[in-house]
Amino acid sequence: MKTHLVFDFTINKEDHTVLVKREFNANLSHTWDAWTKPEILDQWWAPKPYQTITKSMDFREGGTWLYAMKSPENEYHWCKNDYLQIEPLHSYTGLDAFCDEEGTTSTEMPRTKWTNTFTENTNKNTTLVSIVAQYESLEDLEKIIAMGFKEGFTMALSNLDDYFENN
Repeated sequence: MKTHLVFDFTINKEDHTVLVKREFNANLSHTWDAWTKPEILDQWWAPKPYQTITKSMDFREGGTWLYAMKSPENEYHWCKNDYLQIEPLHSYTGLDAFCDEEGTTSTEMPRTKWTNTFTENTNKNTTLVSIVAQYESLEDLEKIIAMGFKEGFTMALSNLDDYFENN
């Protein structure tokens, strides 16, 4: 990450959320595409050394992104994101879950309601992505944090920096 770019990561236990503000060295259109197109998401979403593999993506309200995070040992950890609201080039909200390869939601793990908002700074040719990851309970939030959410998501966002630097 370039040191001049915004990066804030805050855990709010009172309302069971993780708030992330992350600025990227790319214009709004390029940043939006990186978050909404599977061929780009597959290049950065998983923390290294994991790899993201999209099985299917239907980026529309009511659609789903079904993907796996593949470990170096060839273990597949399946996830899905059910898209709830989309305002093109501005924001989208989705309900993320661990699942099986067919998209059946795991009842053992909490779901995450993601709201991602994109704001372009044309003077700097950067885009700020404001992310709210919300959980149903403090217990759910703490479970995700204990699994290494902050470290893994920070690594993935660094992968996105690398993607922008090279594309």
